[in-house]
Amino acid sequence: MEQLTTHNRQDIADLLAKYCLALDGRDWAALTQVFTEDAIAEYEGAGTARGLAAITDVVRRALEPLDASQHFIATSLVETGDDGATGRTYLIARHIAHGAPGGDSFTVGGMYTDRFVRTPAGWRITHRRLSRVWTEGNPAVLSTPRSTR
Repeated sequence: MEQLTTHNRQDIADLLAKYCLALDGRDWAALTQVFTEDAIAEYEGAGTARGLAAITDVVRRALEPLDASQHFIATSLVETGDDGATGRTYLIARHIAHGAPGGDSFTVGGMYTDRFVRTPAGWRITHRRLSRVWTEGNPAVLSTPRSTR
C-alpha cells in the first residue's frame, strides 16, 4: 500500500475542484479530466450512471435547464487504498431556476464518497457516490424546464 505524497493529495484536491468547476461552468468536456472512461457514479435521487458518457449525460440533463449552480466542497479526507485512494468530501450544491413554481432555489448538502486511481494522464475518479444529508428549498427546481418558467 503506497502512501500519498503531498503532491498526490494536491492533485486529488484539484481533481475534486475541477469537477465542481466543470459542472458550474457547463464544461462537459472537462469531465474527461475527472473520471475514467469506465467510471460509475451513483447520484442519490438521479440513479446510477455507468461510464463517462452516461455520467456526463446525467449531470448535463440535471444542470443545463438551470439558470445557475454552485458546488462547494470542503472537509475532504483522502486515504490510501490497495489500488489507489479513497476519499470522503462534504459538499453543498446550490441550484437556481428563476421563476420555478414553488421557489427559485434548491440546495443539497451531502457527501461524495470516491475511489481514485492514478492513470497515465493523472488521478481520476473511478467510482463516485453522492449521498444527500440534507436539502433546503424547492426540489422542483431540478425538474422545471426553462420553457415552463
